[in-house]
Amino acid sequence: MGFLEERDLSEVPTIPQFYKGKTIFITGGTGFIGKVLIEKLLYSCGGLDRIYLLMRNKKGVKSEDRLAELYAKPCFDRLKKERPGAFESKVFVISGDVLEPGLGLSEEDRALLVNRVNIVFHVAASVRFDDTLKFAAQMNLKGTLEVMELCKDIRDLLVLVHVSTSYANTNRDSIEEVLYPPLADWRETLEICETVDEHTLRVLTPKYLGEMPNTYTFTKQLAEHVVYEYKGKVPIIIVRPSIVICSVEEPMPGWVENFNGPVGLFVACGKGIMRTLHIKPDIVCDFIPVDLCVKNIIAGAWIRGTKALEPQDDIPIYNCCAGNLNTILMGDLIELSKHVAKEVPLDNMLWCAGGTITTNAQYHYLKVLVQHLLPAMLIDTLLWLLGKKPMLVKIQRRIYIANLALSYYTTQQWAFDNTNFTLLRSVLKKADTKQFYYNVEGTDEVGYFAQCCYGGRRYLLKEKDEDIPKARAHCKRMVILDNVMQVILHAVFFWFVCITVVSYFGIQSNFFN
Repeated sequence: MGFLEERDLSEVPTIPQFYKGKTIFITGGTGFIGKVLIEKLLYSCGGLDRIYLLMRNKKGVKSEDRLAELYAKPCFDRLKKERPGAFESKVFVISGDVLEPGLGLSEEDRALLVNRVNIVFHVAASVRFDDTLKFAAQMNLKGTLEVMELCKDIRDLLVLVHVSTSYANTNRDSIEEVLYPPLADWRETLEICETVDEHTLRVLTPKYLGEMPNTYTFTKQLAEHVVYEYKGKVPIIIVRPSIVICSVEEPMPGWVENFNGPVGLFVACGKGIMRTLHIKPDIVCDFIPVDLCVKNIIAGAWIRGTKALEPQDDIPIYNCCAGNLNTILMGDLIELSKHVAKEVPLDNMLWCAGGTITTNAQYHYLKVLVQHLLPAMLIDTLLWLLGKKPMLVKIQRRIYIANLALSYYTTQQWAFDNTNFTLLRSVLKKADTKQFYYNVEGTDEVGYFAQCCYGGRRYLLKEKDEDIPKARAHCKRMVILDNVMQVILHAVFFWFVCITVVSYFGIQSNFFN
């Protein structure tokens, strides 16, 4: 990242000044990071000219109507209150699709972007671990290629921010802020996905992925090489977030909107339907709150966009992660989550919040059968007898699949270097520190995860804060019930052992007599 260290930043404008009058194009604006990015830009860089969002028609809803649905999300409540009219006057839809050739843009819209856009944030991606290789390649590889081709033609482009992932190189123990050799040829990968039939491709996918755990990490790693082919031609930075979770502060504390990653597991544990987790307790887990991630993305665009592109310029990479700034062991995180779950319990818990950590995969599978599947079958049977729809076995199946996919990340350790990430925040101008400094190590863990639980209740489960006292009372009853059941089970086990021992010695005594 030599160009940052060598620069005199005294004459560089502040971040709001840099964005003033600029036109921005965003892909993936309807996603978790995308929404917070839009909100933060409008809130803290209100002088920007406009934002174009690439949006497609979805499930019969036109892209223009989806824009209204987007603005109705709770994450824009602060903006509505403090910056009324900002969204309506500055955010516009560009109808298109990352999966389509040329992004599905009309000639008029493409000409508009080419002539007006100054800053591009490419956030769109498939983040599912179980996507087929064909779909992941179309979304993460071909989509990135189409964005790069558009950026190459934009007349006054100051910066393109490509959002990757810290886990794009999990075949390495130590992951630095550099481009690693490709796992395959991205052009060949696209050709294979476009020519080989889906059945054959599904069969060959595990072998083609090699050391990589899923199609997501594989295609995101290759996408970085698509971007790198435009080095010196397009002003680019790559941001690699780790696992993105609830916000610390902006747009409101605890904002979250999906069950991806650890959030789904924590909700399952909080509802009492997950009793065993395949995790190594002594590994460090790396999460980044979404608002800190967005601040890094905005600041990265600023520092790259305030320097004229030269052919010899490299592409800076930022591992947007906690790294050594804020470490928490997986086991400590689980215990903290149990503690917080009692203070901020979820409604209608089926059992007390909690569960135990299991390091052995086979033992974990056995516990899943006993602690997850059997109780789910019993409850579903009761529901069926009562004339209600059985659902718990189906839920447990989803939980098991999610835990299986995440176990790759919860049982291995990586060392993320985030030197560029920390260096960037250190060169922020004094006027920008309040709005854009990302203080990773200053987070109060107990308070933060309590806010995450509140956020999960409000925004994911649609549970009301006024119902928390009732949920706490129910939680206490579940704890008592769990303790009673534990005593009964231990008593039954002790009785069984005693009977077995007595029977054994009775047989021995009869034998000798």
